[in-house]
Amino acid sequence: MSSTAGPIKTITFPDRELLEAVQPLPDGIRATVWDFRDDPVDVDLAEVDAVVLPYLNAQTVLGSLSRAGNLKFVQAQTTGIDGVREAVGANVTVASAAGVHAASTAELAVGLVLASLRGIDKAAQDQLEGRWRHERRLSLADRRVLLVGVGGIGAEISKRLIPFDVELTRVGSQARDDNEGHVHSKDELIQLAANTDVLIVITPLTEGTRGLIGREVLAALPDGALLVNVARGGVVDSEALTAEVVSGRISCAIDVFDPEPIPATHPLWQAENALITPHVGGDTSAFFPRIVHLLKRQLDALGTGSEPENLVQQGTDLS
Repeated sequence: MSSTAGPIKTITFPDRELLEAVQPLPDGIRATVWDFRDDPVDVDLAEVDAVVLPYLNAQTVLGSLSRAGNLKFVQAQTTGIDGVREAVGANVTVASAAGVHAASTAELAVGLVLASLRGIDKAAQDQLEGRWRHERRLSLADRRVLLVGVGGIGAEISKRLIPFDVELTRVGSQARDDNEGHVHSKDELIQLAANTDVLIVITPLTEGTRGLIGREVLAALPDGALLVNVARGGVVDSEALTAEVVSGRISCAIDVFDPEPIPATHPLWQAENALITPHVGGDTSAFFPRIVHLLKRQLDALGTGSEPENLVQQGTDLS
């Protein structure tokens, strides 16, 4: 983008609360509400050149973006941007909310590990029945943890795991070394899984990672291993995971699944060694102030013609 005033003049927000929170707007930019159920408030769709997507269920509104014929910029409120680039085409610039959800999702990942290993979920069930049941459970200390995903959220999970005295192995798309040590390639997953007690998945969902944690990787995990997924459901083979968990061979603690919501009759609901949360990794008290801060920075960039943060696609219409 040039250093002169950018081309964005009209941006829509999915709700009034978010619009009001980012005030005041930079000079030259006007904003309104487009909730995707009706037309934008007091603005013709042809005038809309930037859109902030809703946080929840954004995939359900992507088809409406084609109605904004002069769209130049789309801002997601999620780290993942599943389907957004496909919906808008290559000419539209797309930005994610990378960083906004990192702390909260990392908290949940570690929380799911601890709850599952220490039997906190079982204790909560026993409490409802007034049952005192003492068992020796697994500790997170000394567990061999395989972390698949070394991006922003992966880095936050890694930082939170270190005080627990784990043996941490990290996996990225390619083998390399960084300031924290060695990163293994995803091509090594089957070999690495064979020496893993806890497998944590936080890699983005792309065509290259869909089904990455497949039947062979899951089968390589030792008996009694725990799989934790706080990424996207499609990264893990749902059928293979279900078979392994229902058999009792491994456990899972998952915040995501494919499909979502998990059907009420799905066997994972009844599996004693499954812990399920309803895709709440980033949806905490930390979310709103952090997304507001990001959006203010993005608006300032758009207003001055600077490059916005977190670009996952640089469209020609914004160059």
